Formats: sequence, C-alpha cells, structure tokens
Amino acid sequence: MENTLTYLSPEEAVRLVRSGDTVVVQGSTSVPMALLKALTARASELRDVKFISGFAIHPEGAPYAKKEYLDSFRALSIFVPNYLRDAMREGTADTIPVFLGEVPGLFRNGQLGCDVMLLQVSTPDKDGYCSFGISADLAFSGCECARVVIAQMNKYVPHTQGPAKIHVSRLAAVCRIDEPLVEVPTPVPSDVETRIGNFIAAEIPDGATIQIGVGGIPNAVINALRNHKHLGLHTEAITDGVLPLIKSGVIDNSLKRVLPGKSVGSLVLGSKQLYDCLDYNPDFEIHDVAYTNDPQVIRQNPRVMSINSAIEVDLTGQICADSIGETVISGVGGQHDFFYGASLSEGGKCFLALTSTTAKGRSKIVPRLAPGAGVVTTRFQAQYIVTEHGIAYLRNLPLADRAKALISIADPSVREDLERAAVERFGIGFLRLK
Repeated sequence: MENTLTYLSPEEAVRLVRSGDTVVVQGSTSVPMALLKALTARASELRDVKFISGFAIHPEGAPYAKKEYLDSFRALSIFVPNYLRDAMREGTADTIPVFLGEVPGLFRNGQLGCDVMLLQVSTPDKDGYCSFGISADLAFSGCECARVVIAQMNKYVPHTQGPAKIHVSRLAAVCRIDEPLVEVPTPVPSDVETRIGNFIAAEIPDGATIQIGVGGIPNAVINALRNHKHLGLHTEAITDGVLPLIKSGVIDNSLKRVLPGKSVGSLVLGSKQLYDCLDYNPDFEIHDVAYTNDPQVIRQNPRVMSINSAIEVDLTGQICADSIGETVISGVGGQHDFFYGASLSEGGKCFLALTSTTAKGRSKIVPRLAPGAGVVTTRFQAQYIVTEHGIAYLRNLPLADRAKALISIADPSVREDLERAAVERFGIGFLRLK
C-alpha cells in the first residue's frame, strides 16, 4: 500500500490551504512542523487563516504566531503551550476556554470550524490505514470534519491500536518526512513531591482505575503505587511513568469495565522507549478525547482515581489551574472532565495535588485567588486537596470548615495570616471552629 502513494513536498501539500480556512493542528509531541513551516511561508498569499491547536510540545514552537503575520494568520489554542505564552502576552495569539472533552463535539456541530487538518501519521498497515500515533485527541474529530486532510507521514510514529486511524484514501496530500519524534524527559520527583505522592497513594485502593497527569507529583504517585494490585489505566495522557507499573503487572486493567485489559489514553508524551512500546501493542488503545474524557464513560469504571494539579487554591476550595492572575499559561484540559467522571464513579476519588509554596516561597493556598485568575474546578467539585503537609477533604464541608482544613495543610509560615483572613471572611463561623 505504501509503495502506491504519491508523496509531495510540504510546500506542494499546503497549496490546498485557502484564505479564510480554519486549520486544526495535531499536537502532543507529534506536531507536523514541516507542514506548519511550509504553510507559514505562504503568509504573503493568504489572509484570515485561523490555526487551532491544543496541548503541544515542539522546540520550534508556532512559526505562524508572529506579529508580521497578523494579516494572514490568527493563532488560537485551547490549551496554551509553553511556546505560545510570549505570543499570548503580545496579543499575537489567543486561547479558547473550553473543556477538552467537548472540543470534538464543537467540530462536529460546526461551532468550531475545521476546514483543514494537519497531521503526522504512521506508515500504513497492510489494509492502508495510518495511525494517528501519539495524538488522537483533536485529530480524530478534525479528520472527520475537515474538507482537506494533509499528512506528514513518518516511520517513527508508532502504529497505536484503537480506532484512531485514517485510510490513505482520505489523505488529500501526503509528504514523507522520517524524523524522530520529540521526546519529553521524565521528571524526577523532589522530596516534597514524593511526600505528596505517598499521601495520595495511601488513599488509592487495589483495583482502582487511575487518571494521572504529567509532572513530578504524578510520577511521585506512580512510584508510590508499586505495591498495589490490579490497577487500571484510563487517562488523557500516557507517559513513561506508567511503564514500570505495566511491566510489573501492577497495572493489568483486569477490573475495568470499560475496555478491560487495555490501557486507554488520548495522547502520549515521553521517550522513544514509550513510543516504541506502543507500536502495534494490543495492550494499549488510543482514542478520541471525546471518548476518553467523557464523564459518562469514565464513571463506568469502578473506583476511578483522578489526580491533577493546580496553581493555587483559595480558602473556599476554588481551584485555579490555568493562569497566573490574568496570564493564561495552560488550559482547562481534562481536569474538569475527570473530576466529574470520578465523582460519579462507584468509590471514585478526586485529588488535587500541589506543593504548599511556589519556588519563590509564595503560598499556593491563598485567601482569595489572584485578580483575573481562572476557576478551572469549582469549590462545588473539590474533594481531596493534597500538599506535603497532608490532605484536606473538602466535600460536603461548610465554607468556614473548608478554610480550617486548607489552613492545616498550608505552609506553616503562612497559617497565621490565613487564619486572620479566614476570621475576616467568615467571622464567628470560623472562630467557633478554633
């Protein structure tokens, strides 16, 4: 099948993009950079082209998000990656606040446009199907809705299993560029993060289905789960951290009700070892994010443990995870989707993990969120808030009781200040708890 394909150069392939088009760009560590650079080079010929992207990592960033291209291109992201933060501050990029799991539905009902899908795919299998590899999150629905699908075919993209595939006959243009995928080092948890991980792992029962994020604290949780049994994996992002648990049999997916026996995710980011492990591996399935992040799918698994992080939490349990004040630095992602799904799951728990202070020593538990900060998870949904000083369980607690619980896990140096703020805010209701 591969021998019958006609390959174009990236420059030839992107000739299919027209002024006024909305271009959706595949993400994770599989950004089709050759196509993006070729399309950016057409800036003088194009006007009013929108780029929509999600979570993505690439050292060359977003070449189209520059001031000189403002008449030609508009950069929009549903999850602001590191490489778009400067453009956000300068006003040459913008973000769309939306639950990640709802984005495919917005493509499908036309509320978000998708004229062109830019992909990086695996080589085709014997039946002519290419895999979306390590990023099906937006690619699945983007390909379904796009007028034109343009693919950068790469032998280094793993042929992951599951429904996230596209037949070569659906590809309007294909260019062949074989280059290793971007790799993301596995963060080594600090001593503080390890303490947080141990607190969370102690709350996770055998037989649980876990959703876990990316970073030092998630890896600390994973490290602390090595003696657990019969865990399942249904998550948004699959990282290197889970490999030891899978290889040792701690994660065997035997008690899941949704796709038992399978580790399920929507995107992958990590090392070449991880990418190679997923190649034609029937134990993993990569799905549309509308499926992985659907709370009604998530809830079907027993004992779902949702583990996420935050930037700051106020004394009532409001959680900011996407911005520092008014400056948006990420997005809602799947935090809300999995919090809600886990809360509906039989025996499910929702953990929000954060170190008690920033690297500069500022408390992350605050009287009020910073002006302009976004509330990603509301106080109505907050359950377990975890720092290196312990766990505060907030569900069903009155506001004053929540403040007391959160102060107990704040950095000791700020507890007195937080108590004064709580007295000012809740008055006798807080004082009577002391």
